[in-house]
Amino acid sequence: MSPHQIAPVAAAASAYYVDVHGSDDNAGTKQSPWRTLQHAADVAQPGNTVYVRGGVYKQRLHITRSGSAAGGPITFTSYPKEKAILDGSGLTVTGQQGLVDIEDASYITVQGFDIRNLKTAKRDRLPIGIYIHGAGHHIQIRNNKVHDIANTATPAGSDLLGRDAHGIAVYGTKAPASIHHVTIAGNELYKLVLGSSESLVVNGNVSDFAITNNLIHDNDNIGIDLIGFEDVAPDPAYDQVRNGTVSGNRIYNITSNYNPSYGRSLPNDSNAAGGIYVDGGKNSVIERNYSYKNDIGIEIASEHPGKSTSGINVRSNVVYQNRYTGIAMGGYDRDRGATENSMIMNNTLYQNDTLEAGGGQILMQHNIKNNRIANNILYAGASNVFIYNEFTTNAGNTVDYNLYYAAGNRSNATWVWKNKSYAGFAAYKSRTGNDAHSIFADPGFVNPAASNFHLKATSPAINAGQSYGATLGTLDIDGQARIRGGSVNLGADE
Repeated sequence: MSPHQIAPVAAAASAYYVDVHGSDDNAGTKQSPWRTLQHAADVAQPGNTVYVRGGVYKQRLHITRSGSAAGGPITFTSYPKEKAILDGSGLTVTGQQGLVDIEDASYITVQGFDIRNLKTAKRDRLPIGIYIHGAGHHIQIRNNKVHDIANTATPAGSDLLGRDAHGIAVYGTKAPASIHHVTIAGNELYKLVLGSSESLVVNGNVSDFAITNNLIHDNDNIGIDLIGFEDVAPDPAYDQVRNGTVSGNRIYNITSNYNPSYGRSLPNDSNAAGGIYVDGGKNSVIERNYSYKNDIGIEIASEHPGKSTSGINVRSNVVYQNRYTGIAMGGYDRDRGATENSMIMNNTLYQNDTLEAGGGQILMQHNIKNNRIANNILYAGASNVFIYNEFTTNAGNTVDYNLYYAAGNRSNATWVWKNKSYAGFAAYKSRTGNDAHSIFADPGFVNPAASNFHLKATSPAINAGQSYGATLGTLDIDGQARIRGGSVNLGADE
C-alpha cells in the first residue's frame, strides 16, 4: 500500500483504536487497532472518538479534519485507565511546530495525553506541545500533561531572541475568520524551557475562549499570556485576543532568572516572568486564580507603543509571595503602551515584593488611564510598600474600598502616588484623596503561614466592600456566591 493511501474501513464506527502494536492496514477496531495517530486523524469523521491505548508514541499528530455541530466533535483521548504518551524524542523541529498540531479545524477534542520531549537546540525554531492555529472553533484541550518542551539554543552575540518554545499555543493567524470558542482546561504544564515565549499563550485573532483549572509551574517564562498587536493576524483590526476568561488556574514557580533570553549570567536578576500576563488583550476576565512564588503575580500591560490593553477585569484572585510585585499595570517603560478602563477588584494580595525592591503589592507603571482598584486586601511584606505609582501622567484612576495592613512598622507603611512617597495611611489618604472609604487593619486570615487566606468570622474585611454590580462577578475564590444579602467582602474570600 502506498504511504499516502488510507486503508479502507469496513463500516462506519463511533470509535476507533490506536495501539503501539497495531497496523494501519487494520480495521481500527479494539481487536484490530491502527498503529499511528495520524492515520486515525486522516480517517475520523464527526462524532468519532479515537482511543489511544497505553504506550509511547514517537509520532506527531496533525489534525486538519473537523467534527461538526450536527455530528459532534472528533475526539482524541487516552484509553480509560491507560497512559498514552506522545513523545517528541528524536523528532526534528522545523519552524513553528506542534507535537499535536490542530490547523484550520473545528469541533476537536484532545484529552488525557502525556505530551513531552519535543526539543530543539536551534535558533528560530519553535517547538510546541499542543499548537492550534489558522481559524477554527469549538476546540477543547483537556486534562493533558505537557512537559519537557524546550528550546535550548544559545543566544547569538547581543541578540538574546530566537530561543522560543510553548507548552500550549493558540494562534489566530487569519482574518476575519478567527479561532473562537476554545476551552483549555485541567491541563498540567511544567518543566518547559521557553526562552522569550510562554507556557500557555493565546495570540492574534482569538475570541471567546476559556482557560480554566490548569496547573502551570516550574517554567522559565510566563505562565499564561493573552497577546495582541504582534502581527499574528494579517489584518490589524483583528490582531487582538479578546472576550476570554482565565479562571481557576494555579500558577507557581515561574521565573525568568535562569533564562538566557533575559541575560547571559545565570542566574540573572530579571524577575520578569508573570504568572498571568495580558499583553494587548482586551475585554477579558482574570478571576479566581492562585498565582504565587513567581516573578510577578498578574500583569495587565501593553508592550506596543500607542496600543492599549483595555477592559480587563482582574477579580477574586489570591496573589502571594511573588518576587517583584503582586499585580502590575501599564507599560514597563515610557516606550510602551497603555492599560485603560480595567479593574483590579476583590483580590487578596499577601507579602509580594519578596525581593524588597519596592514593587509592592500593586505596581502602577507607565500610561495607566481610567482604571479602578477597589475591594482588595493588600497585606505588605518586608518592604512595607502597598502601591507604587511613580508616573505623574497616569490619570483618571480611582482607588477606594481597600483594606491595607503591614505586620511590621506601620508608621513606615508606604504608598508612592504620582512619584511622591507617603509614609503612614493617614498621610497617604489626606494628601492623595485616594481610599476615602478604605481601612488599615489586620484582615484576620485563618492561617496565612499555611497559605490559607480565608477570613475569620471576626475579620474587618467582611461586608466592608462596595457593590459594583456585575463587574464583581458571581463567585469568590472558592466558587461560593460573591454577594450575600446585598453585602460584599473585601478580598477574594466571601
